[in-house]
Amino acid sequence: MRVGYARTSTLDQRAGFEAQIRELGAAGCEKIFQEQVSSVGDRKELADALDFVREGDVLMVTKLDRLARSIAHLSKITEALEQKRASLHVLETGLVTAGATGRLMLNVIGSIAQFEREMMLERQREGIAKAKADGVYKGRKPTARAKAAEIAALKQQGIGPAEIARRLKIGRASVYRVMAAA
Repeated sequence: MRVGYARTSTLDQRAGFEAQIRELGAAGCEKIFQEQVSSVGDRKELADALDFVREGDVLMVTKLDRLARSIAHLSKITEALEQKRASLHVLETGLVTAGATGRLMLNVIGSIAQFEREMMLERQREGIAKAKADGVYKGRKPTARAKAAEIAALKQQGIGPAEIARRLKIGRASVYRVMAAA
């Protein structure tokens, strides 16, 4: 059986997410696990997909970066598949891990992908440091302070900080900071 896995990091990446699902369907996936979560967060659908595959099945992804966040994570996934005598197929590269050559290529490509990611993060950190030094970087817009009036109104209604945080979709500590500053 061909089992697909599609993932994007955010809900804003809807077009890319839908494209992955279309590609997996066109590749013959009978079941597609899909989620929109960061690769560093809990990935329930990936765990479910790995649990679902059986001997002889193929787990398919459109791109390697949709599956694993590092070479260590990729190794854990491929080990789980190997234990079940299932394989991995990456559509973008045509890579299939059913044989020794496929597993070798997966490790090479995975290492290159991890290197690229680390280089990108390094350039990003350097860019942020330069922007901060130039006085241009302001960080992300503070969300809790922008909701100070709403926090105050809910507090006056006798609602507790935890409930205020839940309703306004901000951190509880942020609610306490805004209340202390008021």
